[in-house]
Amino acid sequence: MIRLLIVDDHPIVRDGLHGIFAGDDSFQVVGEAADGPEALVTALRTRPDVVLMDLRMPKMNGAEVIRRLREQTPGVQVLVLTTFDDDADVLPAMKEGAIGYLLKDTPRAELRNAVLAAARGETVLSPTVAGILTAPQQQQQRLSDRELEVLALVARGATNRDVATRLFITEATVKTHLLHMFAKLEVNDRAAAVAVAYETGLLKPGG
Repeated sequence: MIRLLIVDDHPIVRDGLHGIFAGDDSFQVVGEAADGPEALVTALRTRPDVVLMDLRMPKMNGAEVIRRLREQTPGVQVLVLTTFDDDADVLPAMKEGAIGYLLKDTPRAELRNAVLAAARGETVLSPTVAGILTAPQQQQQRLSDRELEVLALVARGATNRDVATRLFITEATVKTHLLHMFAKLEVNDRAAAVAVAYETGLLKPGG
């Protein structure tokens, strides 16, 4: 059973999402929150597997909420569910470690499947968001410093476990970084990611 935390500043949205998942034996809604600070407190108390959250809420920037959730509750997956799909919202959210980014017009069945996928550590993106993340001209700008660190270690032959040990993060977090990089670089595996990184100058031989 997937432990789910729902975060949205609109009560009617929270109620609707709660209704979708509360009646499904695959999920347990362990809490709700109306803003970023409340989400952080509730996540610490309930230890969810997945946080399903809006991006634009009062009191705290959405990307900041994602960063703090990932830091304070290792292993949690943050799935963004919002109405905004422009670069200014998408890129910071994904950079801070969101496992996926969906729009609120996502059909109920797709939303359920997306939460299941997020719990497995799989990246889930709406089509418009996927288009933003795979724009070739933005590759270098979009890779975070941590993603570049992971990529550099992978290029030197490090396994996921090696990377996790070197960077003091979990193997699940390493996998998430790799999935994000694969999407951004439009590749399907580690070798291809390293090849593209050298071709585009993200990594330099001997560097």
